Amino acid sequence: MAKKGKSDQRRQLSAVADLIEGVVTRSTGSWYRVRLEDGRTIDCRMRGNLRMRGIKTTNPVAVGDRVKVHLGDPDNMIHDVLDRRNYVLRKSVNLARRAHILCANIDQAIVVFTIDHPVTTLGYVDRLLVTCAAYHIPAVIVFNKVDLLQGDQLARLADYRSIYEQLGYPTLCISATDPAAQADVQAMMKGKTSFLVGRSGAGKSTVVNLVEPGLGLKVGLVSEFSGRGTHTTTFAEMFPLSFGGDIIDSPGFKEMVIFDFNKTELSHYFPEMQPHIGHCRFGDCLHENEPGCAVKEAITKGLVPESRYHTYLGMLEEIAEPGW
Repeated sequence: MAKKGKSDQRRQLSAVADLIEGVVTRSTGSWYRVRLEDGRTIDCRMRGNLRMRGIKTTNPVAVGDRVKVHLGDPDNMIHDVLDRRNYVLRKSVNLARRAHILCANIDQAIVVFTIDHPVTTLGYVDRLLVTCAAYHIPAVIVFNKVDLLQGDQLARLADYRSIYEQLGYPTLCISATDPAAQADVQAMMKGKTSFLVGRSGAGKSTVVNLVEPGLGLKVGLVSEFSGRGTHTTTFAEMFPLSFGGDIIDSPGFKEMVIFDFNKTELSHYFPEMQPHIGHCRFGDCLHENEPGCAVKEAITKGLVPESRYHTYLGMLEEIAEPGW
């Protein structure tokens, strides 16, 4: 038994010495595609005890993770996941009160916003932006399908764009089916790892195909009956960009989530509330019905958009228990 133990230890030390770094570009649950530092792309499995590290999420490895891989026979194995700069979470589909890491190590989130075809609500976008702020992910907003807008829809576009630009979020208006928009979107993505997020049918895959036509991602249609998009992406995947950088296409999903924080933190992720937070009468003010609330006063003065405040109250109500 002692000889066997020493043999196992030698094999482990040899494996560690042979580790090579790479980035996960695709995850299907049991297999992972990894782009190595030397440019090769390989398929890997995950070392079994990597799952036993007290990770609160359903998946210890996600697209965008920097990992250390041992090239082996018959299978290449992921031995370690390096520290993440940031990450995006969504609620686990199968396990209540658990989160699923959608992707990690992102330079910017590109929120694809459609005024119509399908309708994207301000509340949906606000939740995405708040989550990005919570995990230190810069965000930009791309208004897509603007060529389909007219009358009141164009007025809403102007109003919405004004709201977010005043909050400091860069915006861009495009039609992802118009080649003329290609240069602007490429300039936004060049040299960065960008994560595309938005409602199903908003045109995320079309945006990817606009900047990198050779990828040929499947594009879904918007149902005329429901006004909702059909899912064309079933899992997150990272694609290299020929002009520099990477793009992560994601499945349409209800919302990203903020995990493990309390109610008093929420207002700090709304940039328009930050200048007023320290001026409330009570230090633990939640900006609901408390007297002397500087945030509520700022709303009456038009310094905090009412639409954003309604999103804040909705999110505040959902944070009922520790962990969400």
